Amino acid sequence: MSLNKSELVSAIAAKSDLTKAQAENALNAFQEVLVESLGNGEAVKVTGLLSVERVERAARTGRNPRTGEEIQIPAGFGVKISAGSLLKKAVTK
Repeated sequence: MSLNKSELVSAIAAKSDLTKAQAENALNAFQEVLVESLGNGEAVKVTGLLSVERVERAARTGRNPRTGEEIQIPAGFGVKISAGSLLKKAVTK
């Protein structure tokens, strides 16, 4: 089972004494900061929770799964997310 955005907003509001509108604004602001930072090549680290960074991917040769034809995949960027100690402890319980 997964938590969608509206459920997350409700949970944040309940735990932080904020209204749902304030919690949604905070979550949207976090999203904007994360996207802008990664777009600028900066890592975002929330100590104990997670670390998110932009990583470079080299150009490489791949295969079309339908035809088996060899294709060239251009260099680009990806996102690397690492769990912090709090998340790691939460999933090992």
